[in-house]
Amino acid sequence: MPSTESYQLLLAAAAACEDKKAEDIRILALDPTESGLTDYFLICNGTNDRQNVAITDAIEIKLKHEFGVYPNSVEGRRQGEWVLMDYVDFIVHVFSAEKRAFYGLERLRKSATTISVAELSAELKTLIANTRSKTTKSVKSAVNEEQEEAVPAKKTAKKVAAKKTVVKAPAKKAAAKKAAAKKVPAKKAAPKKKA
Repeated sequence: MPSTESYQLLLAAAAACEDKKAEDIRILALDPTESGLTDYFLICNGTNDRQNVAITDAIEIKLKHEFGVYPNSVEGRRQGEWVLMDYVDFIVHVFSAEKRAFYGLERLRKSATTISVAELSAELKTLIANTRSKTTKSVKSAVNEEQEEAVPAKKTAKKVAAKKTVVKAPAKKAAAKKAAAKKVPAKKAAPKKKA
């Protein structure tokens, strides 16, 4: 299953396509048994070669600025009829309308399921919610463990403090008795007068 970041990148790429007025934007979730290279295809087409190049430029700029991610490779940008951008977890295909009809990637990938941008966005929200709940649970359990460890430590500290007080009290009493004995001189018996 793709990561949260992969979904975010794919949605951002689709948004860049929409910003540049790409036509017939489709996201294909590829069957993992058939395709070991990538998880998704983002397919769209422009009305002419210049628009195709503008769409790919917009995708590259958006993903670079928002996520710091560059495509591993870009093919066909110079001709502009079919531009392919490899982002590992997904591959972007920007076609001219004629080339898209001719090659028919959707027909070639019959086992792939078409996902709308709204469905992908809903999956992303669910994934984020699950990740947050797992994180919250793990943080709570870590806090509980720390508290359990801290309670015995506090009890031990109180016992040590109590022992120190008990030890100090007899020592103070003994020292006080010695000091009192030194301060009070012993009474000497008065000499008896002879009658």
